[in-house]
Amino acid sequence: MKTLFLQAPSYDGFDGGAGSRFQTKREIRSFWYPTWLAQPAAMVPDSRLVDAPADGLSLEATLDIAEPYELVIIHTSSPSFPSDIQFAEHLKRRKPAILIGMVGAKVAVDPHGSLTASDALDFVCREEFDFTCRDIAQGLPFASILGLSYRLPDGAIMHNDARPILEDMDQLPFVAPVYKRDLTTRNYFSGYLKHPYVSLYTGRGCKSRCTFCLWPHTVGGHRYRTRSVENVLEEVKWIRDNMPEVKEIMFDDDTFTDLRPRAEEIARGLGKLGVTWSCNAKANVPYSTLKVMKENGLRLLLVGYESGDDQILVNVKKGLRTDMARRFSDDCRKLGIKIHGTFILGLPGETHETIKKTIQYAKEINPHTIQVSLAAPYPGTVLHKQAVENGWLNDSKVITLLNDSGTQASTIGYPHLSREEIYLGVEEFYKRFYFRPSKIWEIVREMLMSWDMMKRRLQEGVEFFRFLRARKA
Repeated sequence: MKTLFLQAPSYDGFDGGAGSRFQTKREIRSFWYPTWLAQPAAMVPDSRLVDAPADGLSLEATLDIAEPYELVIIHTSSPSFPSDIQFAEHLKRRKPAILIGMVGAKVAVDPHGSLTASDALDFVCREEFDFTCRDIAQGLPFASILGLSYRLPDGAIMHNDARPILEDMDQLPFVAPVYKRDLTTRNYFSGYLKHPYVSLYTGRGCKSRCTFCLWPHTVGGHRYRTRSVENVLEEVKWIRDNMPEVKEIMFDDDTFTDLRPRAEEIARGLGKLGVTWSCNAKANVPYSTLKVMKENGLRLLLVGYESGDDQILVNVKKGLRTDMARRFSDDCRKLGIKIHGTFILGLPGETHETIKKTIQYAKEINPHTIQVSLAAPYPGTVLHKQAVENGWLNDSKVITLLNDSGTQASTIGYPHLSREEIYLGVEEFYKRFYFRPSKIWEIVREMLMSWDMMKRRLQEGVEFFRFLRARKA
């Protein structure tokens, strides 16, 4: 079938991409590559991938693009599901015969509820959906496709057997050729990565058990399954040779450094290719591994510190202590590795005191840049189950992950710490971290070294202050 893989239009600046860690408008306009959509698109000949939010496409423009297709597969998430359903209904009214399905954590966790939400939705794909999408596009009978939930002609909902988890990750084709063919690399921007960048996965799954993390609980699983080193390096070489505008490669595996010998082997290969790269890392990587990575092109690590309180880290099963994270941060500083640190306010055990403690902790370890999020109880996670069981949600138990403007809402509250207080803590965190003479001078010095960086940081500054102003509104 003539197939379109789609990230549907949403709020202006909303990053709901199948690759973003959480779906929302952020402090600084940024988009992650829709890698989880690019993967099945690479398996379906003559298909197309459209990322409407990143391309700035309107509802009407996207409908015009989608209408000629026979099959449209939309990535959705808990925050974007209502608007994604609206798009599907608009498209179905235009072309009743078109086949519309959805993929993503939201429909993987609640396939039945998702299908009953609207008659415009013909099917949803559960688990890892690459080969499920391929089978649908090939026109196989729905009854024969593993991992599929679908609507029968009489309106009944059918759920086929689960699709086994993919073991041989080298079976998956490269996503970079789909990026080059269908996406505009300059639309994908992150404040802490060189621009333009490309993001890839070298494996799926995460052995960590963090209670709040979306993908391992819903789609990827808790076993880290990896592509071969040779396979990864071959795709990087393809990017280097065919996408010369790319200045940095970001490996977006949940914890790329979990398998340290493999990470070191990939690093040495990247060093020979002469590319600049970054990756996600847990704050427990030893100095020896950090040194190998730095000597072979590593520029930055994206590190989830989450909290400066050890009891909160235990509560969320982070598998990390603050003393370990401090030592890791010191090692990175000695080696000249930049860190983008992420923190979460409102996790179980949060108090006024722990918020202050985490802000002070962030100032002491001093990542180059930070991201501060609100605890988000995504359906399918342990945190969601805890929030429901303990009455941490609002009285109606409705999960409102976004506010009316598309930015993150404070969903969890406690008797001793209200949602409003947690929400205000984010702004306080940013101000106390960035509005310090030492941090201001660090940013100014970076700007003075490059005209491009000067323009970039000034633009980000404007967006950041707009973000703070919008939060107050």
